[in-house]
Amino acid sequence: MKLSSLSPGQWYGLLTALLLVCIVAALRIGAVDLSFSDIYHSLLNGLGLSTTAVDPVSQGLFLQIRLPRVLLCATVGAGLSVSGVLMQALFRNPIVEPGLVGTSAGAALGAALVFVLGKNINWAFTDALGLFLLPCVAFIFAFIATLIVYRIASASGKVNVATMILAGIAINALATGGTGFLSYMARDPQARSITFWNLGTFSGADWTQFAIVFPVTLVGILLSLRFTKALNILILGEDEVRHLGYNIDRLKIQVLLLNTLLVAIGTAMVGVISFVGLVVPHLLRLLKTSDNRFLVIASALLGGSLLTLADTLARRLVAPAEFPIGVITAFVGAPVFIWLLIRNARSFQKGGFYA
Repeated sequence: MKLSSLSPGQWYGLLTALLLVCIVAALRIGAVDLSFSDIYHSLLNGLGLSTTAVDPVSQGLFLQIRLPRVLLCATVGAGLSVSGVLMQALFRNPIVEPGLVGTSAGAALGAALVFVLGKNINWAFTDALGLFLLPCVAFIFAFIATLIVYRIASASGKVNVATMILAGIAINALATGGTGFLSYMARDPQARSITFWNLGTFSGADWTQFAIVFPVTLVGILLSLRFTKALNILILGEDEVRHLGYNIDRLKIQVLLLNTLLVAIGTAMVGVISFVGLVVPHLLRLLKTSDNRFLVIASALLGGSLLTLADTLARRLVAPAEFPIGVITAFVGAPVFIWLLIRNARSFQKGGFYA
């Protein structure tokens, strides 16, 4: 049976099973491997459903470090993948991802600003926002960066891909320069935090981060489903969207806001992780369909699986140390991006537009 012949429901079941397998494997494998018995009894003890004696070190490792890390990883992977679906549909091009159009770099600049200056300047809203200061500032900077790239790319009335990529390069360079300047100003611990954060890492994951990221990402994915029909029509052109009663300008702003929310909330917590939003939707497009109604849910499941798998590799390859996860996603994503560029150019020559 071909994968493309499976129904969306069967795809969701298959991807859910894959996500569960990746999560269980990630919970078990690490610098210190845990047995399935330790995982099972630690989980029951944590939920208050059992009092079975478990090695306290293993139980503490599982409940306080590994479980929140794996769940946060799956959540961030889902959010980044769905943001890739939204951006590719909005720009009507399958090679777009948040890292290319300045969203991630903008969020990184906002977060670096908080790392270096947040405690030294008396922002009026600093105390009121509390734990949400970092994601809020990252969101604002990510949205501004994305909006600038979009405005430049659509200055002629329709999105020009070459202009978009060049504008993304410029905004990324500007944001990276700002982050570099803040790193230069920072004290050693702050500079080290910014360096690791720019490479992406889940080493600082905890239940507080998961409690912030999960509800925001879940709401963002559910809201994304509202725009899938309009985004499907957008492939045909903006005039078709208007003729069917949609406000195209409002749709663009809503999708940009939603995309920025999904990227900024994850980036603010774990740093810049590139190419997930590019690779996951495109894989599903090749295997099944370009229908955004399918891609949003399927990308969330597959993105969570792949990022969890990448984090497991990051923890395992050089244990007890670990690779920044952004290094692994870049090694996988950059060749895929080059292949997509070549494939897109050939498709354009043949008159095709969308995968």
